[in-house]
Amino acid sequence: MNRLKVLEEPALEFWNGQRLQHPRDGLTLFGPYDSKGIERSRQISYAIFGARDGVRLFRSFSNAMRSAIFTDANLDERLWTHYPGFEEAFHSDFPIEPAWEGLVDEVKLKSAVSQNDEHARVFSVVNLFLDAIRVAKKRDESFHVFICVVPDIVYTNCHPRSRIEGGIGQRISWREKKHRAVMADFFDPYDPAQYTYSVDFRRQLKARVMEFGVPIQIIRESTLRLTTPQVGDRGLTPLSDRAWNLSTALYYKAGGKPWRLSTARDGVCYVGISFKDTEDRGRNACSAAQMFLDDGDGVVFMGDEGPWYSQRKGDYHLSREAATKLLHGVLKTYAELHGKPLNEVFLHCRSSINADEFAGYSEACPAGTKLVAIRVAPERQGMRVFRKGTRPVLRGSFWQINDKRGFLWGSGFKPRLRTYDGSEVPLPLCIEIQHGVADLEQVAKDILGLSKLNYNACKLGEHQPVTVHFSGAVGEILVSNKNIRTILPNFKYYI
Repeated sequence: MNRLKVLEEPALEFWNGQRLQHPRDGLTLFGPYDSKGIERSRQISYAIFGARDGVRLFRSFSNAMRSAIFTDANLDERLWTHYPGFEEAFHSDFPIEPAWEGLVDEVKLKSAVSQNDEHARVFSVVNLFLDAIRVAKKRDESFHVFICVVPDIVYTNCHPRSRIEGGIGQRISWREKKHRAVMADFFDPYDPAQYTYSVDFRRQLKARVMEFGVPIQIIRESTLRLTTPQVGDRGLTPLSDRAWNLSTALYYKAGGKPWRLSTARDGVCYVGISFKDTEDRGRNACSAAQMFLDDGDGVVFMGDEGPWYSQRKGDYHLSREAATKLLHGVLKTYAELHGKPLNEVFLHCRSSINADEFAGYSEACPAGTKLVAIRVAPERQGMRVFRKGTRPVLRGSFWQINDKRGFLWGSGFKPRLRTYDGSEVPLPLCIEIQHGVADLEQVAKDILGLSKLNYNACKLGEHQPVTVHFSGAVGEILVSNKNIRTILPNFKYYI
């Protein structure tokens, strides 16, 4: 068997059972999947936190989101779709005035973001936002979502590769951090907890804010720009595109269901398995699992830390016991939140899954539940397919090599858009059934459908399924902040 075909673009379901391929089309014409009708619009309660300029920028942007935003005449409206306004698209009211506004002290923020030691720098900036959030939580208010608007200097200075010159204090070496962790009394006063968290602002804030039980949306100030860009400004997509993406994310994090897959099968779930190296790279790694259903609901579960990485083979493998514990944990969490019986469980993993791991996963599955393990990984260094002319391969192209292995293009020319919305030669996903029995073409169709469940944006479809696309981000939040007290299972807390 060796054949190439183009799979049909999966349809999405919106209000009242209406189906269309593009989420922007469906939201514009029908509204979200869980709508109660535009005449019964829901009220979204949110709190906003940031410096004075950031709060002002968001107020202006949210005001713009309340009305229609038309694509500029010089742009292709098929690619950059008109935005109809928040209430029209989501049958909900997003007020201009937040339920609470928490200002972050700009002088303290400027000082915190200028510290030379990356742990102290990120820890201090996160604390400023958390302090403002704590004040809001003391009020008798019920918030659906927290919005944190951060100056671009935070994005520049507060990620793992940030290096600043001429800052405040000295940069602490890795060896001294180890000494400080066990000999705190011999050093100047400081909070030793800062060395137990990620040096990435977004990951640390996402992890630590979970104790308040409210999803968070982090936005750079420059993203909210309404005016025409000047020379040297950060490049942005059109205002209508940013409004689509941000409003979809806010609606989802506020508890809404923008759309669901109409092609999904009852009793079937998809579990993404991911790994993340710990600080002692080459020795230990942590595992995590993310389960997804047809309606986009995600469940996250953190597994054990152990010697899962093989330097000789260059991949990760759990022990049989750890595999059982990981899948049992995510299935148990699913049962507590949803309680529906499962008929089939599909495991998606970038690494290969060996026989011992699969035996462990099988032990965690309820009796009568079918289990299939699939390796899903971008083919970065291998095969490419080209078409005659200037247009790339079609999205949905599927090259089936045999009954177990094939290549799927999640990116490429999209007929609905009449263009390719990428900049490089489209990369295929290598799909390989490693354990269990399944129809490979159906597996490819499921994966193509899962590429449409990214509620952090509002796109026709992405290169990778949600089970694989966010696995690294979830792993980073959990693994690099292992000492957080509260770990919530809902996927909306991680994106």
